[in-house]
Amino acid sequence: MEWNSPQLVQIVAKLIEISGLSVIVLGGLVSIIRFLNRLRLREEAYPGLRSDLGRSILLGLEFLVSGDIISTIAIEPTLTSVAVLGLIVLIRTFLSFSLEVEINGRWPWQQGQR
Repeated sequence: MEWNSPQLVQIVAKLIEISGLSVIVLGGLVSIIRFLNRLRLREEAYPGLRSDLGRSILLGLEFLVSGDIISTIAIEPTLTSVAVLGLIVLIRTFLSFSLEVEINGRWPWQQGQR
């Protein structure tokens, strides 16, 4: 089987997107396990669950955005596909900022402040 460049790029993009989904799912499972362990130890469990789950989603979103960028730009960039990519990145960026605020209680650019 002979591979051409667009096929190879599509495969790489899909593998990155699958990695993103895997990070979210596995991170969710680890978050639940850690939540149950905190409950067993009678620690405050809910804030840890939110934090762990939020971090998993943030990391997974980074992979998903990367896969979208590769598949949209590297294959055949049309005005429509670039516009859709821009909208997807905008939505995911908003989600990332929202999750960052939920996890840390401040905006990302307020790192030194409490």
